[in-house]
Amino acid sequence: MTQRLLRTVVSEFLGTGFLAAAVVGSGIMGERLAGGNVAIALLANTIATGATLLVVILTFGPISGGHFNPAVTLVDAMERGVPWTVAACYISAQCAGGICGAIAAHLMFGLPIISVSTHVRSGAAQTFSEFVATFGLICVIWGCARQRSNLVAFAVAAYITAAYWFTSSTSFANPAVTIARSLSDTFAGVRPVDVPPFVVAELAGAIAATFLFRWLVPRSLARAENILIPPEPGA
Repeated sequence: MTQRLLRTVVSEFLGTGFLAAAVVGSGIMGERLAGGNVAIALLANTIATGATLLVVILTFGPISGGHFNPAVTLVDAMERGVPWTVAACYISAQCAGGICGAIAAHLMFGLPIISVSTHVRSGAAQTFSEFVATFGLICVIWGCARQRSNLVAFAVAAYITAAYWFTSSTSFANPAVTIARSLSDTFAGVRPVDVPPFVVAELAGAIAATFLFRWLVPRSLARAENILIPPEPGA
């Protein structure tokens, strides 16, 4: 592995780790402080997640492109933004980072390192919500990356913040974070048995949005230098 690839992989690991820690940790904090009010807990979870997503994209994006999501990496590889070998490294780092982020959140709140979730998130409605959530996320990314690239980080963070509230699944929209959340029996958790349908729906939504934007914005047929933030030269 070259030094440049190592830096990008570590950036994807750290960015996804911070994101998962924010999702799980803010869920724990929100639930503890909300006094049983689920809406307040979800609001706290939403704000922290959206803010963290913006920050990690702006911080690590210039190094790796700021994917932090296997669905994003998959469609970027489809559009020749990154080679498939690099995509495999990114996805592995993202999944590992997400798990480590969930563990870090547990340690910060004095919980067991891993606690398999019992939070039920099943059924056609929630699975379809994950398709819609990820479809919309990739639409936002492709639309902004091609036409308003300087705003993509803000648009992605704003979309996820909104999608927490207009999808019944609360918009996981990220296979790595979905896997990480299955290892946390807390407010943000999801049962392991519910993970495969979510991941399939997320990947299907990402691929569908990519095919749509091949038609909507023909420039996306050309090589995508990077789907979110182009890495700095020499990064």
